[in-house]
Amino acid sequence: MSTVNINVHHVTRVEGHGNIVLNAKNGKIEKCQFDVVEAPRFFEGFVRGRPYTEINHITSRICGICSVGHSTTSAMATENALGVELTEQATLLRKLLFHGEILDSHILHTYYLVAPDFFGAGSVIPLIGINRPVVERALRMKKLAGDLCAIIAGRHTHPVSLVVGGFSHVPKEQELRDMRKQLVDARPDVEASVELFASLDWPKFERDT
Repeated sequence: MSTVNINVHHVTRVEGHGNIVLNAKNGKIEKCQFDVVEAPRFFEGFVRGRPYTEINHITSRICGICSVGHSTTSAMATENALGVELTEQATLLRKLLFHGEILDSHILHTYYLVAPDFFGAGSVIPLIGINRPVVERALRMKKLAGDLCAIIAGRHTHPVSLVVGGFSHVPKEQELRDMRKQLVDARPDVEASVELFASLDWPKFERDT
């Protein structure tokens, strides 16, 4: 009779903090779970009593990776409470801003967190020596996503010009045209990314959810 208890603190391939807990007895797994171990942040408490103009800038600090999402939903909650309606331009700019963040998050997940395991690298840093073009492509795409967010909201991490009612600053037409060209020019990188991850030997894993 043998008992094995495995506790992994912390999992390094996630955007956040998590643990893996596995207990086995006599060769049979009795418990296997992934624990999310984010501590309470108390944002609900320290936004109370603050001016409404500050709230979405505070809540963007919930996460540096998805700060656009937190800032936008906070602004939307305030707009709904005050009956503020956005212009079509502001709505479209927010959608474009979200696309920039989605691209950034996907690149972070696929290239920085997933790809190193498939190439046998400890992280994206040693991956440079194994497959430099892959890392260079990841850097180009991540910069593009950050630049897109910066043009619209001042910067990607904790956007500064996204405010209740729209934006305190909007990009010039030429800036948007230049960004459009960069996005079109980046299509080969996107297609190469699809080909890369479609070619990897993904493990077969299914479970009831």
